[in-house]
Amino acid sequence: MGMMRQKWGNAALTEFFVRQVRIGRVQPLGPRKVSSGIDKRPVSAPVMAHADGISGDEQGDRRHHGGPDKAVHAYASAHYPFWAADLPERVALFQPGAFGENLVVEGATEADMCLGDQWQLGGALLEVSQGRQPCWRLNLRFDCPDMARLVQQTERTGWYFRVIKPGKLGPLETATLVQRPHPGWTIARASHLLYHDRHNRTELAEFAALPGLPESWRNLAEARLRSGLTEDWTRRIVTPE
Repeated sequence: MGMMRQKWGNAALTEFFVRQVRIGRVQPLGPRKVSSGIDKRPVSAPVMAHADGISGDEQGDRRHHGGPDKAVHAYASAHYPFWAADLPERVALFQPGAFGENLVVEGATEADMCLGDQWQLGGALLEVSQGRQPCWRLNLRFDCPDMARLVQQTERTGWYFRVIKPGKLGPLETATLVQRPHPGWTIARASHLLYHDRHNRTELAEFAALPGLPESWRNLAEARLRSGLTEDWTRRIVTPE
């Protein structure tokens, strides 16, 4: 437990600022015109957040995007300068909203957000459910065939909220922490386990036992414990031919 808990746990953040709230309709993406809602636009007034997402927001693939465990996607604006430095040839693309986020977050990253955190934002009560597992639509979004893998490797994934209590939320609002049941399990720690320290059985067992963990993540951890193997990421991060 020791080193991992010290490195990834004990987040102390109790508030963060939402610079923008963004929503988007499904549109064609890339040369094959894949259906996607990744191109989201900022709203100027509060909008309703409910169990299935934010009013007016759409997803092109409802099997893998959206739904109660992925109702609201947040991304840290602090990451954009790092992306610009890493990929200077695409610097113009790295602006708020580029990753299809609903919330452009200032003052918090994956290292500050813990699984199960509940946050009051406007009239809505949100709960951190999981980090984003990047998919190949990011390759099309940035015209970079390796983008999904880079997001995963850097762990600059963003994270998802469930909507525990529906209500209106808007731009230029501060979110306040209501409760933190799992202070040792930041999104950063979960990402490090899933993508780098992939066969740490002690960590996987603790992760799988977390109350409120999405079923898909629990199944993934339990499958690794049974097989000793990492699941195949190809279909998720490699753009289909």
